[in-house]
Amino acid sequence: MLSLIKEIQAIHKWRELLWQMVGREVKARYKQSILGYFWVILNPLAQMLVMSFAFSIIMRIPTYSSGHIPYSIFLFVALLPWTLFSNSLSSASASLVSAGGLITKIYFPRTILVISTIIAKIIDFLFANIVLIIYMIAYHMPININILWVIPIFFIQQIFTLGLSLFFAAANLLYRDVQYLLSMILLLWMYVTPIIYSADMIPAKYKIIFQLNPMAVITNAYRQVILSGGVPKYSSLIIATILSFVVLLFGLRYFKSREKIFADNI
Repeated sequence: MLSLIKEIQAIHKWRELLWQMVGREVKARYKQSILGYFWVILNPLAQMLVMSFAFSIIMRIPTYSSGHIPYSIFLFVALLPWTLFSNSLSSASASLVSAGGLITKIYFPRTILVISTIIAKIIDFLFANIVLIIYMIAYHMPININILWVIPIFFIQQIFTLGLSLFFAAANLLYRDVQYLLSMILLLWMYVTPIIYSADMIPAKYKIIFQLNPMAVITNAYRQVILSGGVPKYSSLIIATILSFVVLLFGLRYFKSREKIFADNI
């Protein structure tokens, strides 16, 4: 915990560099693109439309307790946070490798490279939410005060994402096979997380896997507060919070333990 506090203090000291890197990441991504930032909206929209057609019309996957809700919205509420998680983890894992020139030339907290990548993905996520908002307005989806639960749920998700990102960023710099392993993990992880199907469909004997999968708890919590207008299940959210902090502390410890040899592995 002490190392986490020290790292927060260091990042605060170098906060101007952090925001410069975020700005560079955001501007460079679609610099020579004709549609520019519209791709941030177009990509998840196209994915949602294809998946909605495949799973709601062809396979007819039910939404159970959320059965009165259009499947496209049911899917999108979980798909957007998952896409943010997946994209953040994939990009962050490559952040040290792509910034090799900076690492070998000047000193600054290396965690800034990972954090700036995640923040840039969060900006993408906020733009992509425009599609969800339009859909919810079009279908006259009711919203109540419980929607504010989205804030702590999102915060828990980012803690978990940062912890894994720190681990995979350091591991990928030392062992380049990690990026390929991560792609496979994320693909399998998506299907054991209730994104295209409802959490109600998980058999009782496998509920423990759901409880120990923070992303399953988080995506389900988003649906509970946005679609059902209720509150998340406190016990599951507490477990997800504890696991997220454990992952963050482990990821930071591993990252800092390898930091001295980053330059030797560029």
